Amino acid sequence: MNACLSLCVLLLLAAGAGTSVCAQQTADAARAQSNEAAKQASRARYRINLKLDFDARTFTGTERVRWVNADTRPASVIYFHLYANHRGGTAENTRENTRASSAASATTNAATNASAAPDASQSDEPHLDVTEVRMVAAATSAAATTAAGAQPLGFTLDEQRVTLRVQLREAVAAGAGVEIEIAFKGSVPEIDPDETSLPAHVVQQVGAALRDTREWRRGRDTNFFSRGVMLLGTPYPVLAVREGDDWQRKVEASVGDALYTDVAAYEVTIEAPSDVVLYTSGDERGDAEINGSRSRSFAGENLRNFAVVAGRTLRSSERAIAGVRVRSIYTAEHETIGRRVLGVAAEAVRVFVAHFGESPFKTINVTEAPLIAGVGSMEFARLGVVASAFYVDFDAPATRNLPEIVREQRASVEDSLEFTVAHVVGHQWWGACVGNDPERAPVLDESLAHWSALLYYQEMHGPERAAQVLDDQLRGVYQIYRTFGGDDMAADRDAREYRNSFQYSAIVSGKGALMFNALRKQMGDERFRTALRRYYEANRFEIAELDDLEAAFVAEVPVGERRTLTRIFNRWLSEKRGDEDIAPPNPQLAAALGLSVEQSGAKDRNRFARLGRFFWRQMTRIR
Repeated sequence: MNACLSLCVLLLLAAGAGTSVCAQQTADAARAQSNEAAKQASRARYRINLKLDFDARTFTGTERVRWVNADTRPASVIYFHLYANHRGGTAENTRENTRASSAASATTNAATNASAAPDASQSDEPHLDVTEVRMVAAATSAAATTAAGAQPLGFTLDEQRVTLRVQLREAVAAGAGVEIEIAFKGSVPEIDPDETSLPAHVVQQVGAALRDTREWRRGRDTNFFSRGVMLLGTPYPVLAVREGDDWQRKVEASVGDALYTDVAAYEVTIEAPSDVVLYTSGDERGDAEINGSRSRSFAGENLRNFAVVAGRTLRSSERAIAGVRVRSIYTAEHETIGRRVLGVAAEAVRVFVAHFGESPFKTINVTEAPLIAGVGSMEFARLGVVASAFYVDFDAPATRNLPEIVREQRASVEDSLEFTVAHVVGHQWWGACVGNDPERAPVLDESLAHWSALLYYQEMHGPERAAQVLDDQLRGVYQIYRTFGGDDMAADRDAREYRNSFQYSAIVSGKGALMFNALRKQMGDERFRTALRRYYEANRFEIAELDDLEAAFVAEVPVGERRTLTRIFNRWLSEKRGDEDIAPPNPQLAAALGLSVEQSGAKDRNRFARLGRFFWRQMTRIR
């Protein structure tokens, strides 16, 4: 065979091989598209109609939920959670900075009749009441639905009125679905502005450090009205997660996030006064005037929840970056800080897309809201919420009226806000997209979001500034916690085992985040980055577990290094090596603050006075 003929043969063979590869790639793409379509068809769909009486702080609504039985066995019961009714622990164990009336109302709420309309003006807790449940349609498969007529269904609530049990008339076969309609009404409390101020946030942290107070996340943390802003974090019944062949029925009382949900599609229509501005987890689809009110529609796919922020003075600014619409939402008085937050959020999105992968959402919102002391931020799908207390414009003339001790901490407050904005944006990857059980594995969202904020600082401000932030937001919090007598703990415990936000920040957010630094140092930047990207891709819109995270990192190193990586996971998450790996208690600081004095009421007050500027410098962090 001559050279020319040989070349021709090689070219033909190469063309054939290319055709084969191309065909395989086309088949793989078609298979992936088919699998994604099947997933979308099997996911729940909500169609919610809300009518909001903004000034009375009440609402009524209906939701139609299409649920598909993904189990291999028939199901005759469906469970929902009414997170707004979650009261956390007992009255004796609620946060000390919460008004006494809050604790008293928690006792009476359990006895409230489902059909009784609560008086919002007299309640210090949110209420969500189910008034009727009907079956609208049954489906023979995930793709087909046949009308069955509206039939009333029996339902019950647990004694805390948090878990709703709906009894179906007939069992839903594996792969089939059902559509039910729930009518509900609710109200939210008006929070005293003093509970949401910057001093209140710092005082709460001081109290948690000095007296080891017990904290619980409650419905009023994310369903309330204050300072002209309303946050509706969970104003509707939410499908419980189906775990294997059973439902996740109980909402645990803990200091961690309570929301544990699967992704779903949402179509939401909200009727509210025309002058009330609404921002939600969904994209705006249109609006119409209805008898002096406005009906606004929103929609979104692959959302784990649907939150609403409303107010007459709300404004927004937005920016497009890395294919994402980033929006900052703020009150008119906080426009300067709101625009600054937009810049941070946009750059955080850019950094995270580069390191983790494509943004899970085309729109990401960051909004301020007057969160109560002890709750510095909250995360919902496509909507991160940051406490308004930290939106302080130190250049504004009004700031001169602040106490000098506050004005001295400008750098601390501004750094804390920047870090937290990056943190809540990181939650869109870790928590909103890659889901997890926040009670059993908070490391998967809280620790990763905290480390993501540190990554943002490294990319935006360089290694020296990032090292300082690491000391302030991670290592420093752990050392102060230990200096004040807190015990080192494992970071992979259930969230309910941590007593308060101070302990949770030191162990889960701090120690857990620092584990990722240890992994990065051991693996090198490239392998670490690849592992995190593959973990993200493999678990997009699914619910991950700690084993999934560890497996993704172990898979990126040679067999001989895998035991070392496993030891890193165990050392940082399961063992108590924080004093060795992070920082031991500081005896000089303890002595200077008089922490060897046995705690008692009067002595606590004296000690609190001595803390002064130290706590404003070290504790003015958004928890």
